Amino acid sequence: MDMRAVVLGRFGEPKEVLAAAEWPVPEPGPGQVRVLTSLSPIHNHDLAIVRGVYGYRPELPAIPGTEAVGRIDAVGPGVFDVEVGQRVAVAGAQGTWAEYFLAEAAAVAPVPESVDDETASQLVSMPFSALLLLEDLGVERGQWIAVNAAGGAVGRLLNLLAERRGVGVVSLVRSEASAEALRAAGFGPVVVTEQAGWQERVAEATGGEPIVAAVDQVGGAAAGELMELLAERGELISFGALSGRPMLIGSGPVIFKQAVVKGFWAARRGEEIGAEARGRLFAELFNLAAGGVLRMGIETSFPLADIGEAVTAAERPGRTAKVALSPRAG
Repeated sequence: MDMRAVVLGRFGEPKEVLAAAEWPVPEPGPGQVRVLTSLSPIHNHDLAIVRGVYGYRPELPAIPGTEAVGRIDAVGPGVFDVEVGQRVAVAGAQGTWAEYFLAEAAAVAPVPESVDDETASQLVSMPFSALLLLEDLGVERGQWIAVNAAGGAVGRLLNLLAERRGVGVVSLVRSEASAEALRAAGFGPVVVTEQAGWQERVAEATGGEPIVAAVDQVGGAAAGELMELLAERGELISFGALSGRPMLIGSGPVIFKQAVVKGFWAARRGEEIGAEARGRLFAELFNLAAGGVLRMGIETSFPLADIGEAVTAAERPGRTAKVALSPRAG
């Protein structure tokens, strides 16, 4: 039996190398489940995988996509903790841009019916990453962190989660429109880095309190700007590279501030912390989602046949929510 899927035949620009095609429905092996996909978001790292510039390259041809919400359709041998018909979310999977995909049974997270598909489809990847990052930073109540590209999902999530811990966040964005969107969502302080004297406004926002950690999602010169904001012995975390450029950081601030620069890869860290810690973090996220505190919308969803339009929309500047694929639409 075949299904519809988005297929990657060669690495390159997403709109040029992705196409919808027929693909055999996968059969779950030992310890696996097959999921009937309801909704699967298009993440930046998904597109980096398509371009062949992520931390791993799948064997081609392949079906992209790493996160989704759906219902278990079949279970493989040795699976006892989940059952057919159960609604689940999963991240770190492969091949979610299809009508069906396989996942390790131990990796799926049961989703309460009170959590909508739009939120559930994004709940494991970015929210879990943001929460795990915040825990890794070890910041305490009353301390301050900074994050650039703050208008995106990670910036908004860090604001939400940090606020609940009493941690201050300075959100850095490039445009006044992005700043207004964040302020309208209740997040602040927000500083526009394209405006003269923005560094002074950061200091005013924190009342002169030190910034103990900074999260760089951009790379290039933006990484060096964050380093300038850091207090002595602060940490600069590389979380992404939206600019596509290497981090440009002067040696002086690193040396004289005795600063630490390190990377954060949520997939690897999620494995390292173990099942008990993962379960605790997932429980916190699902409780926030079920209570309406954590809500993640989808700007537009596309059928698989419109993958070219979907990836173009996913990389459009100024987007305020994720673009997703709805395999059963169309």
